[in-house]
Amino acid sequence: MDNTVGSQRGVLNPPATAQSNPFGNVFDGAKSGLIRGGLGAYGEKILGSSSEYVQSNISRYFSDPQYYFQVNDQYVRNKLKVVLFPFLHRVSFILSIILSSRTYVCYLFYLVDSANVFLQGPWTRISEPVGGRLSYKPPVFDINAPDLYIPLMAFGTYIVLAGFSLGLQGKFSPEALNWLFMKGLVGWFLQVALLKVILLSLGSGEAPLLDIVAYGGYPFTGLTISVLGKLLVRYLYYALMPLTCLCMGIFLVKTMKRVLFTEVRNYDSSRHHFLLLLVGLAQFPLLLWLGNITINWLF
Repeated sequence: MDNTVGSQRGVLNPPATAQSNPFGNVFDGAKSGLIRGGLGAYGEKILGSSSEYVQSNISRYFSDPQYYFQVNDQYVRNKLKVVLFPFLHRVSFILSIILSSRTYVCYLFYLVDSANVFLQGPWTRISEPVGGRLSYKPPVFDINAPDLYIPLMAFGTYIVLAGFSLGLQGKFSPEALNWLFMKGLVGWFLQVALLKVILLSLGSGEAPLLDIVAYGGYPFTGLTISVLGKLLVRYLYYALMPLTCLCMGIFLVKTMKRVLFTEVRNYDSSRHHFLLLLVGLAQFPLLLWLGNITINWLF
C-alpha cells in the first residue's frame, strides 16, 4: 500500500499560486491615483465655474432675500411718507440736509460725504464698494432701497380690510376671502409684469427680480388707505382713490426713472417719457379694479 499523502483518496493537493509582482502593484496604484487626482481637479474646476456662474446669475436677477427685510421702525415711517407723498420727497430730502448740518464743519463733512447723492437727486440709492464692486446699501441705511416688508404687510392688510368690507355687505365667506386673495395676487403680478416689460423694452432687463416685485407691491399701501376710508366714510373713498392712484403713479414713475438712468446707456427722451407716463396712467384702472371689493373679477 502506498503511504504517500498526496495519493490518499479524499485529500486534495493545494493549488499552485502565481508569484506576485510588487512593481506592478506600485505602478497601478500610482496610475490610478493620478487618474483620480486629475479627474477630481477637472471636476472641481467644472463644478466651481458652474457654481460661480449660477451664483452670479442668482445674485444678478434675484439678489439676497434677506436684504429686503433689513428694516427698522424709522425706515418704515420714512418709507411710507415717500410712497404715500412722493411729491414731498425732494422737500424732505433738502430739510434732512439742513437739519443734519447744525454746524459749519458738520455741513461741510456731510456735503462732501454725500455730494454724489445730492447732485443726482433725492431718489438716488446709496452705493458702497463690496468685494471689488459697487453694491447698494440695505433699506435700513437707504430710504430709496426697495424692501419686501412694507409690500407684504400692505398686501395682508388689504386682504383683511377687504374681508371686513365683505362682512359688512353680508357676503363674507372663506371662499370669498380666497377669491380676494387670488385677485390681489393677480393685481400684484400685473404690476410686476408691467414694470418688467417697460424695463425690457427700454433695454434695462438686468434689474433684480425682487426689486421689481417690491416696487409692484408698494401701491398696496395707498390702496389700503383708500379701502379703510371707504369703511369709515363711504363717500370718502371717491376722494381718496384718485389721489391714491396719482401718488402711486408718481412714485413708480420716479422710481423707474432712477432705475433707467442708472442702467440704460442709450437714452431716448421721447420714448422713455412715453413709457414712464404709461406706468403712471396704468395705476388708475388697476387700483380701481383692486379697490372694488366684490367677489367678481370685473366691476
